[in-house]
Amino acid sequence: MRAIVTGGAGFIGSHLVEALLSRGAYVQIIDDLSTGRLSNVPKGASLHQMDIASDQAYEWIVRERPDVVYHLAGQANVLKSMADPAADARVNVLGTIKLLTACKQASVSRFIFASTAAVYGSTVQDRLRETDPIQPVSFYALSKSFSEHYIRLFSEFHHLPYTILRFSNVYGPRQQPQGEGNVIPLFMKQLLEGQPITIHGDGNQTRDFVNVNDVVIALLSATLLGRHGTYHVSTGTSISVNELAKRLIAIHGAPHPIVHTESPRAGDTVHSCLDNQKASSELFWQPTVHFDDGLREVYEAFMLQGKCFRLT
Repeated sequence: MRAIVTGGAGFIGSHLVEALLSRGAYVQIIDDLSTGRLSNVPKGASLHQMDIASDQAYEWIVRERPDVVYHLAGQANVLKSMADPAADARVNVLGTIKLLTACKQASVSRFIFASTAAVYGSTVQDRLRETDPIQPVSFYALSKSFSEHYIRLFSEFHHLPYTILRFSNVYGPRQQPQGEGNVIPLFMKQLLEGQPITIHGDGNQTRDFVNVNDVVIALLSATLLGRHGTYHVSTGTSISVNELAKRLIAIHGAPHPIVHTESPRAGDTVHSCLDNQKASSELFWQPTVHFDDGLREVYEAFMLQGKCFRLT
């Protein structure tokens, strides 16, 4: 299989590239390295430093004619999207349209898109399903929802097979403190630097945390089984930000101060938990990594990385 992974030098993308290579795929990466890192690029993959919204990326995909394109690249920082919605839309919406057009010209067999739970906005529902209304509360989430609509309509007109995966809060090694769903690495950074863990608002907002290794398996399952569908990649359970902070401090093994800001950040959702039954029944996928085990792995990886930085 010939695969292109946009954002393959990033957090989720680099884990996906590793998995594809281990399964014998020929993998190429498109990444502008605005947030991705050269050190994340696995041996055996080719990196092409390009803007996904550029003619260069379009022409290269048409020339390469991959079997599948995994579109994981994008502007994922909610605060940046609120400050500059035009830049956010250029990367996330126009970039997606550029890729779709290239995939049509290249006769790509499958287009797999990484979307987000943020498209639902703030909700009081215990667990959201794929059929629930979309009500974005940030420009980042809005750009993702627009991209989803473009993908569905493009497929209808041009018969491009696609799968849309809406991720809940993904966590794991290599995640950086900037970007969507960054609360765990942000708290880790504060622990490492001896700063108080800062919680925006009262901390009762909840998140559904899914491990990056489980996300990669969902992406691979979508390659084989996804058929013009939208699926949740989630655990179907959630914990509060306050509880997350407590668990990290417990793993840290020493008391650590917590401070709260007066109000939550603009664009943040209050409650997020996604039902994953559709992915379970149609993609034969279920999460397997227990949250406490995954959190400890992240803690150990982050602390080791921090020690290396201090030694250099």
